[in-house]
Amino acid sequence: MVSDSDESADLSWLLNDDETQLSPCIQGRSNETVQDVASTSSLMPHFLAMGFAREMITKAIEESGDGNSESVLDLLLIYSSLDGTTSRNEDKAESDENRWEDDASSDFDEMDLELEMAGQDSISNKLQFLVKMGYDQDEVSSAIQRCGENASVFELADSIYAAQTEKEEEFGDCDPSSAHEQKDEDKYDPFLHDHKRQRFDDGASSTHRNDNQKHGHLKWAYGRPSTTIRRHEGGGDDDREAELFLPNSMVGFGLPMDPKRQLSRELPDVAQCPPFFYYENVALAPRGVWDTISRMLDDIPPEFVDSKYFSAACRKRGYIHNLPIANRFHLKPVPPQTILEAFPSNQAHWPEWDKRTKFNCLQTVVASSKLTEQIHAELKAHPNPPSPDVMKRVMKECRKWNLIWIGQNRVAPLEPHEVEFLLGFPRDHTRGISRTERYRSLGNSFNVDTVAYHLSVLKGIYPNGIRILSLFSGIGGAEVALHRLGIKMTAVLSVEKSLSNRNLLNSWWKETGQEGELQEVDDVRKVDDAILECFIRRHGGFDLVIGGSPCNNLTGSNRLHRVGLQGEHSSLFYHYYRILSRVRYLMGKH
Repeated sequence: MVSDSDESADLSWLLNDDETQLSPCIQGRSNETVQDVASTSSLMPHFLAMGFAREMITKAIEESGDGNSESVLDLLLIYSSLDGTTSRNEDKAESDENRWEDDASSDFDEMDLELEMAGQDSISNKLQFLVKMGYDQDEVSSAIQRCGENASVFELADSIYAAQTEKEEEFGDCDPSSAHEQKDEDKYDPFLHDHKRQRFDDGASSTHRNDNQKHGHLKWAYGRPSTTIRRHEGGGDDDREAELFLPNSMVGFGLPMDPKRQLSRELPDVAQCPPFFYYENVALAPRGVWDTISRMLDDIPPEFVDSKYFSAACRKRGYIHNLPIANRFHLKPVPPQTILEAFPSNQAHWPEWDKRTKFNCLQTVVASSKLTEQIHAELKAHPNPPSPDVMKRVMKECRKWNLIWIGQNRVAPLEPHEVEFLLGFPRDHTRGISRTERYRSLGNSFNVDTVAYHLSVLKGIYPNGIRILSLFSGIGGAEVALHRLGIKMTAVLSVEKSLSNRNLLNSWWKETGQEGELQEVDDVRKVDDAILECFIRRHGGFDLVIGGSPCNNLTGSNRLHRVGLQGEHSSLFYHYYRILSRVRYLMGKH
């Protein structure tokens, strides 16, 4: 997944040559135009659910005139592109002006860190903390039993809320005397509430609302964004809100070593025909983003996965795809699962009070030398071990910037080749471009081991090779994953804006002796029917459409322009949708 950070999204594909008429409706694989998803009277709630402003929708409906939802969507995308031009200094939000002030952009649990640094991360203190937040003591005890003693406070709170929701859905007003009975078959299953949408209407119980408020309070205390989805049903503006909470463990449909993993799922008919598609983006996106993406990609719910189960670094991502989920397998050799397994030589300098076993999400930028020098001076000026306050400050920066110990009281950011190793790329895969570009490209890439686990099902389906449309290719994470799986790529149409990234992928393609044809396009906005038809005629079609559009306007670290799918970069998702739709239609013609 690459960040197109230097130009705004061009939605000229919505217009014809003279720019006075809207283009025809996108057609599906059945060679029929896409039908209206709602009547004119219901277009307002439909597009409100997609995150567009009411005034903008009203204007688009009036100008469209024919009540066609596709025409209205075209106009809305054009308006968003014209009105969404914001400051382009997003990199400055994480510049070398690294400071020690509080920051809400981290993927780790701030409250867990405070408990840990105070030596109070025991079961009893977690229990006391959650009880103080308003949860019942028996509920907390049951959550600890379900999730394990090492579960974070955040995970325990999510488990309690999930259990409360399941009881209300399955049993209604259950008997309090039996509310906390625990049977073996009732043990916590992370899939049970993965995509469950509990609806609230005017008749919702005050007890449920209070529980929901408690959970929201805890999320606020952690500095985490709420993952809320607004669903609109029926006509008019009568809508009901629902909350979608990310699963505690974020293992998707399960891991290779998990005996309880899910092995089947139901897909809509439209998603059961070729080609396969695979879309990725950040899990902790603003409200409604994943609902919109899911709605446009055949209403398939996201599979949320944290790459900490595949590597020594966390990376919380959502994946929407129509791939089979049975018979997945892990890449071999299995990569190191902890920091010190990955970098054993650093153990000699690792202080006992740094309890990290995993890196935080690998970013597109790293800490400045000014920050690491400041940490060194701070530690040198204090006894060993330092005071709890100093520990807390240092650990906060170490977690935020993924700093590693390289000497006594000395920390440093990960080197580019170390980030390559953690993400599953070959050593020096990004060598040849500037250091800054290497970090940016790696930070925007796939975690190869995680993606390879999902793509592993294709090995048995395509023993003679696979034809790929790789959108937002970046440094070739998808291609590297397929190569490491031993899946031959007979033809690849790679779409990537960055020249340096295209050069890296091209070099890797030649160095690894790929026999298939690699065709490159420098912008998703240039991918039209002519390019797609040429590839389809030459190679017979696509077997896989894969990519992750820019997350610049979605990620929690981008506090200034975290505006969702209407951002100038994140709106490029609609080109993924457009191109997938055209591929389906064109393949249906041949």
